[in-house]
Amino acid sequence: MLTEVEIQRRRFEASRVFTPAVPIDGQALFAGRTQQVTQVIDAINQAGQHAVIFGERGVGKTSLANVLAPWLESLGARVIAPRVICDGQDTFSTIWRKVFTSIRLPTQTNRPGFVAFGPSELAALDKVPEDFTPDDVRRLLESFGSAIVLIIIVDEFDRVPGSESRQLFADTIKALSDYAVKATVVLVGVADTVTELIAEHHSIARAVVQVPMRRMSAKELSQIIEKGLERLEMTVEAEALRHISLLSQGLPHYTHLLGLHASRAALTPGETQVRMSHVKDAIREALEGAQQTIRSAYNDAISSPRKDNLYADVLLACALAEKDDLGLFPAANIRPPLNKITGKAYDIPNFSQHLTNFCDGTRGPILERRGTKHRFRFRFIDPLMQPYVIMRGLQANKINVRALEGKP
Repeated sequence: MLTEVEIQRRRFEASRVFTPAVPIDGQALFAGRTQQVTQVIDAINQAGQHAVIFGERGVGKTSLANVLAPWLESLGARVIAPRVICDGQDTFSTIWRKVFTSIRLPTQTNRPGFVAFGPSELAALDKVPEDFTPDDVRRLLESFGSAIVLIIIVDEFDRVPGSESRQLFADTIKALSDYAVKATVVLVGVADTVTELIAEHHSIARAVVQVPMRRMSAKELSQIIEKGLERLEMTVEAEALRHISLLSQGLPHYTHLLGLHASRAALTPGETQVRMSHVKDAIREALEGAQQTIRSAYNDAISSPRKDNLYADVLLACALAEKDDLGLFPAANIRPPLNKITGKAYDIPNFSQHLTNFCDGTRGPILERRGTKHRFRFRFIDPLMQPYVIMRGLQANKINVRALEGKP
């Protein structure tokens, strides 16, 4: 049995190991995504190659970008990897101003009588242009030389308004590639395709490695839990591990969230193995601590003065519906889970108005609709809503874990 001091130490350490609120920023805690890491590092190692990391919210795009520098440093490289976050007011020039003013170059100063040097830091540029051009960026990046691995990470690129800045980024990548500049631009953003992120991407296709970030596999999600618990000197039962992976629905945010609460639930009485009872406690904590925006959107979607309304059941069926790689599903895929949830035989006309209301201002929007009439497909606007809806369904005993596996 653990001592009280050891229990408290591990409870505090758990919030460093499982980080649902912030992206992973170190190689030691990063799990899964081996193929995607390899793709980006291959681009970094080849002059003239750049990368675009894209996918839906919550799939770990920023975490992947954050571990690039530690990964290369562990192989002996000297890396400078400024990461800037875009906002809705940014332009091509303001983004590059952020980049160059955030770079810190280590300098060495001679001291009389000593061979060793004292480290200090200077900004990459004392003054940066007011308005950048792609050629300005090329010349400035060339000035860093080849002694360092320079990675420019431009995060939340989807928030940059208008097409002009995106066109200029495409021009910049082309220029850097044509001149084989020893620097790699890594664009990160929410998108289904590269075309949604960067203009004229076909003209720079050979210079850009496309890295789609789909939802994580159950195996990768399990690695997050096992790797984190190993740091806490804890273990997990197979059933509990499978349960967390299923509930996460491919989103590492929920794996970290449930891992944090489950490990603490186990540690409270001094146990070192996470079991199903701890996962149930974690679900309750996750629901109680969910973001206000998630809770409000859910309540707005299902609230009705009629006790026999189907809104909660239809939304739960949407969360359980079989989906494609982009998280989209047709109305027909809602029928099987809805009929299992309710024990009744419903067809599309019985819930088509519910879907319409979920997509407009009547009850949301909580879903987005794509396609044309009779060929509509739907998707949760906020991917984090889907696991929340499922956990609410579990808490209300509307479904069990077999429903998550698609079993009767």
